[in-house]
Amino acid sequence: MSNAHPTVKRSQTVFEGRIFKVTVDRVGYPDGRTVTMDVIRHPGSVVLIAMPAPERVILVQQYRYVVDRWLWEFPAGTIDPGEDPETAALRECHEEIGKIADRARKVASFFPTPGFCDELMTFFVLSDLRDRRPGEAAAAQDPDELLTVKEFSISDARELLRSGEIVDMKTALGLTLI
Repeated sequence: MSNAHPTVKRSQTVFEGRIFKVTVDRVGYPDGRTVTMDVIRHPGSVVLIAMPAPERVILVQQYRYVVDRWLWEFPAGTIDPGEDPETAALRECHEEIGKIADRARKVASFFPTPGFCDELMTFFVLSDLRDRRPGEAAAAQDPDELLTVKEFSISDARELLRSGEIVDMKTALGLTLI
């Protein structure tokens, strides 16, 4: 098989929302075929493995409307336009769990659904967590977020995964990275 890449013959945006857009692309393959691809274009996201102490992680319980369930997850968020992933991770830490991380270490990046979405999730271990200092601005959660923040031992979080209480894939994957 050759390493030639398909070429986009036409791309039409059929939906543009607050976080992502959907395109319908006509793509020419190197072997001469032309196919139609439905694509979700996403700016990328960060996944926060917030560790307040060795062997401890912070999870959030969040209502996810799309699946109509409360899920335990690692906090995560979308990268803003022009923002680098590390800055996004530090911002999201403050917004989602109310803590400021003095250290952020990138551990991996993955495409969660490359069959139809170009989102790249970048995982960060955040440590040296603290409350904001006087004079530092408070962060606000997004309007669609209703979060409960809780600290777990890593072994207890992994047990939630084994027992089926954690069903969020980014969280399952994140637990294998620490």
